[in-house]
Amino acid sequence: MAAGPSDTQVGIIGGGPAGASMAAYLAKAGLKCVVFESELFPRPHVGESLVPSSTRVFRDLGFLETMERERFPHKFGAGWTAANSQISYDHDWDGLGETDGHAHADGPNIRFEERQQPGVDQNYTYHVDRGKFDQLLLQHASGLGADVHEGVRVSGVEFNGRAKVNYQMAGKEMCTTCDLVVDASGRRTLLGNQLKLRIRDDVFDQFAIHTWFDDYDRKAWIKKDQHADFIFIHFLPLTNSWIWQIPITDTITSIGVVTQRRNFAKTKASREEFFWETVRSRPEVYAKLKEAKQVRPFSEEGDYSYAMKQVAGDRWLMVGDAGRFVDPIFSTGVSIALNSSRFAHTDVLQAFATGNFSQGAFDNYTSTIRRGTTNWYEFIKVYYRLNVLFTYFITDTRYRLDVLKLLQGDVYEAEEPAVLTKMRAMVAEVENTPKHPWHKLLNDLTANAFKPAF
Repeated sequence: MAAGPSDTQVGIIGGGPAGASMAAYLAKAGLKCVVFESELFPRPHVGESLVPSSTRVFRDLGFLETMERERFPHKFGAGWTAANSQISYDHDWDGLGETDGHAHADGPNIRFEERQQPGVDQNYTYHVDRGKFDQLLLQHASGLGADVHEGVRVSGVEFNGRAKVNYQMAGKEMCTTCDLVVDASGRRTLLGNQLKLRIRDDVFDQFAIHTWFDDYDRKAWIKKDQHADFIFIHFLPLTNSWIWQIPITDTITSIGVVTQRRNFAKTKASREEFFWETVRSRPEVYAKLKEAKQVRPFSEEGDYSYAMKQVAGDRWLMVGDAGRFVDPIFSTGVSIALNSSRFAHTDVLQAFATGNFSQGAFDNYTSTIRRGTTNWYEFIKVYYRLNVLFTYFITDTRYRLDVLKLLQGDVYEAEEPAVLTKMRAMVAEVENTPKHPWHKLLNDLTANAFKPAF
């Protein structure tokens, strides 16, 4: 695996979870790689709740010990609440068929330990302060041998036999040649924009505004003590809108409001006023937040969902958000980033073993990551169409474990899990039956509204 005439074997643009995990995988395997990160870590970042499939990557990289040493809160499961139902999402499911004898005792609260997950031997994942987590993972990659440069912004990549990464360092224009470029630039999508590959999702045009609170009463939503550190999703009585609640420390909680950007655009209020106005639609959540202390300024996120026409080419590939971003309702971002590196690095190692860096050399990665992100996308679009229907599948023991498999992050095996087919069919039935008792509950997205992005 000699580097040959290039300055390095792999140039990685971005040092977030996708870039850091890719660098760690490759450095651990003996490849020479350089990470170009535009920011100086630590820095705040959204996406603070992980899913259990991330554990496989942490184990591969020898990073689990760090996660435990840093005492990130353990995430044992997830829960959902709705208006007029503070600690559960109760419904008689009228019109959805016979459910007698199939209701789960925990209702809309689900524990990861309910399903054995191959390759994952702990019954929890983590909530993280992304500033600390991202820095630790990048430092871990450095410790394994990756060459890491922070505060270096890549301006573009040239392809002419080899790849040349152009960037600024200390005010000087510089470049590094490499055999392969990995774009892990996040939602900046450097290669996607440069090569004009990005496809915007005009339907899933979500917007989020979020901050941290100290001494927020997380226990107000739990039925059992073991639910205290769950991630909670609070449905709002507003179209396609919800609140996330994520433990960051014993006392600090991340709270974010997600809605469609058009909802935000209708008001001239400041973003802070919009946050409180939206939260006020769930008075019980509003009251608890008003009793807490805000400890960070508000931040906002937009441009939520997009895809690429291709995620690999001759001497390049994309990992994490650089290749696709799917609405984060199920905490998918970091998991997809980590798993994209897990899948991609095997193709990269094979490319160096054979000397074949053509687009086809990364077909295994491309097909796997597209299958997984498409399954996430299908899952989310049905969820947004009829939130209460999702809760029906969570509370019904016939479907509960199939949904849990998706929530654990195991979405890469099948072209489409059977439970997704079932969910879509049920939504379509409600859509096509105006007199259906749930028809009036439908949001304004249809199950057929989204064309395949690829």
